[in-house]
Amino acid sequence: MSGTAISLVFLGLLLILLIVRVPIAVALIVTSLGGIAALRGLDTIWVVVGKLPYDFAAHWSLSAIPMFLLMGTIAFRGGLTTSLFAACRIWFGRLPGGLAIAANFASAMFAAASGSSLATAAAMGRIAVPEMLKSGYHPGLATGTVAAAGTIGAMIPPSVAFIIYGWYTAVPIGQLLIAGVLPGILTAVVYGATVVIRVLINPELAPRSEYRPTLRESLSAFVSVWPIPVLIGAVIGLLYSGFTTATEAGSIGAVAALLICALRGTLTLQVIRDSIRDAVNSTASILIIAVGAALLSKFLVLAGLPQTMGRIVTEGEVTVFMVIGFTVVLYLVLGMFLDPIGVMLVTLPILLPVYDAMDLNLIWMGVVVVKLIEIGLLTPPVGLNVYVVKSVVDPNIPVETIFKGVMWFLAAEIVITALLIFFPVISLWLPSQM
Repeated sequence: MSGTAISLVFLGLLLILLIVRVPIAVALIVTSLGGIAALRGLDTIWVVVGKLPYDFAAHWSLSAIPMFLLMGTIAFRGGLTTSLFAACRIWFGRLPGGLAIAANFASAMFAAASGSSLATAAAMGRIAVPEMLKSGYHPGLATGTVAAAGTIGAMIPPSVAFIIYGWYTAVPIGQLLIAGVLPGILTAVVYGATVVIRVLINPELAPRSEYRPTLRESLSAFVSVWPIPVLIGAVIGLLYSGFTTATEAGSIGAVAALLICALRGTLTLQVIRDSIRDAVNSTASILIIAVGAALLSKFLVLAGLPQTMGRIVTEGEVTVFMVIGFTVVLYLVLGMFLDPIGVMLVTLPILLPVYDAMDLNLIWMGVVVVKLIEIGLLTPPVGLNVYVVKSVVDPNIPVETIFKGVMWFLAAEIVITALLIFFPVISLWLPSQM
């Protein structure tokens, strides 16, 4: 049996394992080691296992992951994010669907500070959804807004998804993180416009607020949340200027978060302990999946699949939009069933040779890929953000209501994704200025 045939057999086995809900890391490792044994024998497994995991874990660029996660957990545990919704409520409350718009932009800032879509959905689900329901908002609009807005964290720096993509593709991580800034802002703005359009079409979804904040209240709201925009702006500024690497920017961000919490009097030993624990747990979960992806990549290289796919692309009549169309369909289908980071790491070993053969800009494709895994957080039947919101809101709100609520935002994502595909400059302009 040829190497290509063996690789296809074991990729089929991987798909079966994922379908039956075997943990992604286990499925990747078992499939990869089995494939390597089938190709080169058992002795090769010990060589690969003895070398590759260490080489992977020692890669400098991946050290940005625990740093950014630590920054986010300190900001969250230290209470820097608690006033975001209240502040955004003052600034946006007068607009149609003002509370939903406030939840949208508060979630975007929370996600940028924490780097976690799921943590954003959970926190804002507890804070914003009860306030919207109390004000007479439709449950679908209230919960759908929070579930959708939480996904913006995958795009706005610091983004773990971009760090892992950059490690795998050898693209400068700083440029990738900066590339996500405009698409992230675009997503937040389009989400806000979606809320306004829905409420204008059906005003019963969200009663109009008659509250008019004073200038003093508006300024006071900014004072209460200033650490978050300062923290995010500092990290983005360091990356954009090229003054630091992504890891150094994450380290400075973590230290800055500690100092801000100390100045505000919210830094305790318990906060430090919980922040470190959360960051370590998240880092370990991500890296074990990434080790499995590295093993899968090694197996596919030994099988010669990347070379075969590259030859098919260069010799066949394959166009750029055929490749992008396949990417979109693949991620949307897999995103319905798998964890977003897992989807990306399962597919990149297969897609990257195709992108290289087509000479596609890997920063642009990185933004498209991260946008697609972001959409996967909302699509049924898995839709992790939807279930996170379900777990923290009124148990009388059925999960079907939340999925219906996010459908409008999925329609908005079609527009956003189309803009990112047809206008690469949205993703590439900022990195080109670095």
